Amino acid sequence: MTIKTKKILVPLDGSANSFRGLDVAIHMARQSQATISGLYVAGIVKPKISEPISPLEKLFLEYAQKIMKKAKLKAAKKGILFFDRLSYGDNGKRIVEIAERENFDLIVIGSRGMGAAKEMFLGSTSNYVLHKSKRPVLIVK
Repeated sequence: MTIKTKKILVPLDGSANSFRGLDVAIHMARQSQATISGLYVAGIVKPKISEPISPLEKLFLEYAQKIMKKAKLKAAKKGILFFDRLSYGDNGKRIVEIAERENFDLIVIGSRGMGAAKEMFLGSTSNYVLHKSKRPVLIVK
């Protein structure tokens, strides 16, 4: 049985491991003419449209834009179509929900991100995604 990979989801948090995951996804996308969607999950509650943006929300948005710009440039240099996405909430849950809802063929995620200290106590995002996702998951070290 052959699985055709056309849509790859790559969660990005700005860590070196997340960008290593992007590099692997770019390589895979080149082999199968797939597109990549980079996903940044801000670990806060989604702001209400009617309320002014807080300084913390502004920082998250600026950081996400910086990461996505870097990722889009990397993909473009290799001729890969890259879509950037921003979501709010719990990292692992949002990654799994989006992958399922939008029928991604593959999730490529770094083994450890920015939350390495948290991982020791609560379990890592990649571990959560690996065990909860119904989509194939590739963890990159």
